[in-house]
Amino acid sequence: MFLKDFEIRWSDLDANRHMANSAYINFMSHTRMAYLNQLGFNQKSMAEHNIGPVVFHEHVYYFKEAFPGKPVKVSLEFVGMSEDGMFFEFLHNFYDANGKNFARCEMMGAWIDLKERRLTGLPKVFLDAFHTMEKSSDFKILTKADTRKFTQTPKDLEQV
Repeated sequence: MFLKDFEIRWSDLDANRHMANSAYINFMSHTRMAYLNQLGFNQKSMAEHNIGPVVFHEHVYYFKEAFPGKPVKVSLEFVGMSEDGMFFEFLHNFYDANGKNFARCEMMGAWIDLKERRLTGLPKVFLDAFHTMEKSSDFKILTKADTRKFTQTPKDLEQV
């Protein structure tokens, strides 16, 4: 499991003076990119291959408020990927200074070809890098069907 340390800043607070939802999203994104950077995914290498990550969903579960003044840790666990690397799924947990888990997030995304503007599998160099990542105990091979678990059909929308 990869861990990244953060300090909750004034700008990370909302009107209730606890950590804002947007700060959770930013901390997770920064954690993912810090880890991927270690694997060779950075602005330069992604630009060379004309790819970028896109987020399908981030489902956050909040257990307890987080306030400024104490450090927090954000974990990253690799829980799924499609065989071609197009789709990926990570799990993030947030821990306070005492190691208590105060939030959790399930995140799924994919890679987009920035020229064609469509989803794409990973080039071999990046796919090989992903294969070196430590996988969670419940890691699974993702399919396109896994990416559709939160979509609504028109009939569902009629009921809203």
